[in-house]
Amino acid sequence: MDNVTFRSTPTPADKAGIREILSSSGFFHDFEIDVAIELVEEALAKGTESGYYFVFADHMGTTISYACFGPIPCTRHSFDLYWIGTHQDYRGKGLGKQVLQRVENEIKQLNGRKIYIETSSKPMYEPTRQFYLSNAYENEAILKNFYDEGDDKVVYSKSL
Repeated sequence: MDNVTFRSTPTPADKAGIREILSSSGFFHDFEIDVAIELVEEALAKGTESGYYFVFADHMGTTISYACFGPIPCTRHSFDLYWIGTHQDYRGKGLGKQVLQRVENEIKQLNGRKIYIETSSKPMYEPTRQFYLSNAYENEAILKNFYDEGDDKVVYSKSL
């Protein structure tokens, strides 16, 4: 995709941008989106001391994709990918893959060796699970009925 720029420093405007990205997917409840916004607020208030890092993809002044990740407490080299999302209008253009690759590169620069990602087992998340598999992530674990009855947590991992 042309005219896309990437950055890692969050701005106050990113709160509205992330809300729009996540809302456009139709996958998330409002309370889940609120959590994503809280991570930005924490990073804005504390910087890298928050433990939250970001990759943003902007197109013509609008944030259209992003990811949030951070080191897993009490581990030496493991990171969680907390959020990754691309606005519905821009999905299927390889942008999510570019954002994920940038996340992986930043984690390597932070001396990370392994990244973990979790998602739901609900059928609507099948494209998400396929996205992780197509980017060389392995299905590490399934935690039955984690989110709700019949909604398992699926954990993926990748060694960097």
